[in-house]
Amino acid sequence: MSAPKKVVLAYSGGLDTSIILKWLQTEYGCEVVTFTADLGQGEELEPARKKAELMGIAPDQIYIEDLREEFVRDFVFPMFRANALYEGLYLLGTSIARPLISKRLVEIAAETGADAVAHGATGKGNDQVRFELSAYALNPDIKVIAPWREWDLSSRTKLIEFAEQHQIPIAKDKRGEAPFSVDANMLHTSSEGKVLEDPAVEAPDYVYQRTTDPEKAPDTPEYLEVGFEKGDAVSINGETLSPATILTKLNEIGGKHGIGRLDLVEGRFVGMKSRGIYETPGGTLLLEAHRGIEQITLDRGAAHLKDELMPRYAEIIYNGLWFSPEREMLQALIDESQKHVTGTVRLKLYKGSARTVGRWSDHSLYSEEHVTFEDDAGAYDQKDAAGFIQLNALRLKLIAKRNQRTGQ
Repeated sequence: MSAPKKVVLAYSGGLDTSIILKWLQTEYGCEVVTFTADLGQGEELEPARKKAELMGIAPDQIYIEDLREEFVRDFVFPMFRANALYEGLYLLGTSIARPLISKRLVEIAAETGADAVAHGATGKGNDQVRFELSAYALNPDIKVIAPWREWDLSSRTKLIEFAEQHQIPIAKDKRGEAPFSVDANMLHTSSEGKVLEDPAVEAPDYVYQRTTDPEKAPDTPEYLEVGFEKGDAVSINGETLSPATILTKLNEIGGKHGIGRLDLVEGRFVGMKSRGIYETPGGTLLLEAHRGIEQITLDRGAAHLKDELMPRYAEIIYNGLWFSPEREMLQALIDESQKHVTGTVRLKLYKGSARTVGRWSDHSLYSEEHVTFEDDAGAYDQKDAAGFIQLNALRLKLIAKRNQRTGQ
């Protein structure tokens, strides 16, 4: 690959990406544009601007953007219409953020005349795949630079030495090894590495940042009503709110009750298994509520087909293929299923659990007169069930007679 002339770097302002910024300048002698996305990670982002300026980046080459509404509206909500869970448990909080970051990296590259983008993902993880597959899907000619796969800064000591050599400010708490690594956005926090690497050892309490210990959560249950339109949450307790505001509020309420903790050993796309601690309070409430409204608005056939396709859809997102034709095909099917997923769900929150305790909708398929144990006024003729059973039993009877005849 020829040396890039101008690179757009996914930049957090932290030590690692600051080192990458300087490495790009020294290794390639290229211009660097920094891009910092506000995805609701809960950190002050202005220091990233000051750090980039300190390292010689012109103010008009520093991009800091609030993408919270776009993130929830165009990425999180479409994924939640599918009830997506990777390996049956993980709500894909990191996975779903990467395609949006990549999208803006490629767009900023086009706006600034850059011929390359760069990220700080390591060569051991899934994020390198997600960033790069998304970038290539949006611009097949873009160059992607992954310094962790190229440089020889293979230890924390070497990183610190490089930073000191190039006068990169190092916070005192960054000189030692961090006890674990954290990725955060509006949907979740993900913690892994170091103190969490032995899956036999329970995660220390200090790892959890977004949720109260369920044992210390309020002793009184809280009830919450979530309103939906066509599969997307639109209100909380009757108040219409924007997508990002809804997720923020659900995070606050769920976190208070210790909801959304997950200790998972997952199969990474690159082949190894890793242990992560995830906190997804708002997402856990959203999933439970969405399941609740689908119970009364989705036909059995549609619901069961969705459940069959969900693991494949979740794996596609986990593997970094958000911009693939197969994800778009599945999304079209999922979105079609959501046309009548409109109504309200009541949740009961208590010490780490969130349960649907009520649901209602003008689009409901639930018919009380058909299922009642009381007089159904002729809505359902129970004699019809006899023929239904006989037809479904026919093949089973034929198999049984064959087995009797052959002694098997």
